[in-house]
Amino acid sequence: MAYTQASNKAVQKYSKANYDQIAIRVQKGKRDIFNQYAAFKGVSVAEMITELIETQMQKDGWTPKQAAEATAEN
Repeated sequence: MAYTQASNKAVQKYSKANYDQIAIRVQKGKRDIFNQYAAFKGVSVAEMITELIETQMQKDGWTPKQAAEATAEN
């Protein structure tokens, strides 16, 4: 499939409708280290961060209900 403006626009529309974006800042040089480690594990940095947070949430017993309550408080 050839790249077109229309296909790019469709992908952007889909991403906006189905994903949230989180940006983080890290010290210079750490991005490359994180990318290398994630590649070594066979995942993306985003997948690794998501998995780590979800694992910690499970360990802490954090539920979607608690998340909704915390959001409502703010």
